[in-house]
Amino acid sequence: MPSYGFLSTHPPTRCGLATFNSALAAQLTADGTRGGIVRVTDHGDDQRPSPGVVHTWSARTPAGWRDAAAALNTFDVAIVQHEYGIYPGADGEDVLPLLRRLTVPSIVVLHTVLREPSARQKSLLERIVAAAGAVVTMTDTARDRLLIGYDVPVEKVTVIPHGAAELAGVPVDRRTRPHLLTWGLIGPGKGIEWSLRALARLQDLEPTPTYTVAGRTHPKVVEHHGETYRSGLHRLGAQLGIAHAVDYQDVYHDQDALGRLIRSADVVVLPYDSHEQVTSGVLIEAVAAGVPVVATAFPHAVELLTGGPGLVVPHQNPAALALAVRRILTEPGLATRLAGRVRPLAADLRWPAVAARYGMLAERLTDVRPAVVSVVSA
Repeated sequence: MPSYGFLSTHPPTRCGLATFNSALAAQLTADGTRGGIVRVTDHGDDQRPSPGVVHTWSARTPAGWRDAAAALNTFDVAIVQHEYGIYPGADGEDVLPLLRRLTVPSIVVLHTVLREPSARQKSLLERIVAAAGAVVTMTDTARDRLLIGYDVPVEKVTVIPHGAAELAGVPVDRRTRPHLLTWGLIGPGKGIEWSLRALARLQDLEPTPTYTVAGRTHPKVVEHHGETYRSGLHRLGAQLGIAHAVDYQDVYHDQDALGRLIRSADVVVLPYDSHEQVTSGVLIEAVAAGVPVVATAFPHAVELLTGGPGLVVPHQNPAALALAVRRILTEPGLATRLAGRVRPLAADLRWPAVAARYGMLAERLTDVRPAVVSVVSA
């Protein structure tokens, strides 16, 4: 098996990419395969050493991509997580010279594919794809958007879904009242205000639902705006008369605690404002856990939930959100039918299956290299 170098934000940094990279790296190296993480940090990150990290690329280091590339070149394959905001330079452009400096094949995982990128963002992503050995999107929507809106070769693009943890063995903590759940890093655009307004419309149910909002405020939101968004949610809940029914868990749950929380939910609510989100790890975790989902019509939700294990509602529409939740809680058999639609999907969404597909892609890239060298030598 090839050895793997991973380039990404990484714990103790708390963000979706860090969580994803940590899970993928753990799975690909679980059998003893050699691996190491090149961790990308900015000035606000926790700089403590982290297990498995072989090099840290700090945004404060000029041309830090050189040493990061050198560290990745000590492995057989480099797996690079891509978002515009995590690498130094305008739109994270410093990842491009790093990719060009690699002497090993690279797999670039695209967590965002914008429908309407700026000219710089479009050009940058096209050059990143050109420099990569292969690119991965996590949804068909993202793949189609990439192939239609950008000048990239179709043969480089592979769809591999976002992975999910196995929660089948996690105890189910059933509650006496219906339990709604939203989790993840909190900030403007999360849409929790629409869930609060929807909850106010469900107060006629007996028993009345409770709603858990689990997660810390996104560190970049705290850096620029403090806790203004979270404070606004508390005020709104009080104005709506539902503050007693909302549990704000201002913590970053580990996987065990999060698994128990997910399994306790009757409905996962994803009221996001975004029309761009083509990948949602929270959505995948909820679906894989077999919990019915109500989500706004962001692209990943439309692709995964339409005719599947959840209900899709318009953005910023608390009446529609409340109606969908009400249906799941009161319509006989609906929750069971929605949960049943997960079974054909679940096995392919678990981390072992997802990591195996990355492993096959990596082996395909490394198998090509000797053939190319021999032709050149001849």
